[in-house]
Amino acid sequence: MALTGVTRPGHMLLNVLDLNEGVDFYTNVMGLVETGRDDKGRVYFKTFEERDHSSVILREADTAGVEFVGFKVADEATLDQLEKDLNAYGVATERVPAGDMLETGERVRFVIPTGHTMELYATKTQFGNPLGQVNPKSWCPGHDKGICPVRLDHMLLYGPNVKEVLDLFTNVLGFYLTEYVTLPDSDEKGALWLSCSNKAHDIAFVEHPEPGRLHHISFLPDSWERVLRAADIMAVNDVKIDIGPTRHGITRGGTIYAWDPSGNRFETFMGGTAPYPDWEPIHWTWEGLGEGGGLDVAHRKLHDTFLSVVT
Repeated sequence: MALTGVTRPGHMLLNVLDLNEGVDFYTNVMGLVETGRDDKGRVYFKTFEERDHSSVILREADTAGVEFVGFKVADEATLDQLEKDLNAYGVATERVPAGDMLETGERVRFVIPTGHTMELYATKTQFGNPLGQVNPKSWCPGHDKGICPVRLDHMLLYGPNVKEVLDLFTNVLGFYLTEYVTLPDSDEKGALWLSCSNKAHDIAFVEHPEPGRLHHISFLPDSWERVLRAADIMAVNDVKIDIGPTRHGITRGGTIYAWDPSGNRFETFMGGTAPYPDWEPIHWTWEGLGEGGGLDVAHRKLHDTFLSVVT
């Protein structure tokens, strides 16, 4: 299958309160691989399995949260066309030059109605992994360090104007709606799960009064057993868990939510539905999100921290 348009989540810059503490956590607990540091104080990581140079970038800041999210597009021509489409829609863009981020080409940056900064880019150096590209081995030292997820999978962002974001992502960027939650006593969509692939979601949004907030960054282990192994690793390292291990009704994915040392929530998520763009989106009511097991199938309830704690 040819991947066209926006192809996948590419990178996210996370603000952390203590850079050394953050680097230690994402290296030794998450099991990410450090791939570089730049003169702006940013530290670059990828998962062991990812091919591109970096997917998670850390920067020390006074407050935790997300600075920007980048999506990879098919090629440079697609990047140019999507910028024209965004401008025609009324979204202002700026070009960030190649080399501003290590091993990354020119990026098109813009702000969406929830207050989040988004980027599109076509080029990032492929580093591969130590298993090799020809007759690769199935395992090598370092392959099981920490939680060791397969990839950066998705992110959930909180902010206002979710309805406008739905229009922008579906009508300009080519995403499609896989599932949604309507607000209490309303037909208004207050939570969205959007895909640019056939994953359960590549990005999600929840209506929230404060703009630009991060709910969680999600990593994909390759099995439910690896999610349970992640729980053991979190316990040994005194990582504070928010929810799980459990399963969502929405997306049907197995999950654990926890917090990094700066208070950024992260998720280990596996499985989930594999929709196609022509499928009708699944509708969850507010009651279904809680009592119906949309959030937590095992406990069939809403968790206060899940709804209120963001960075």
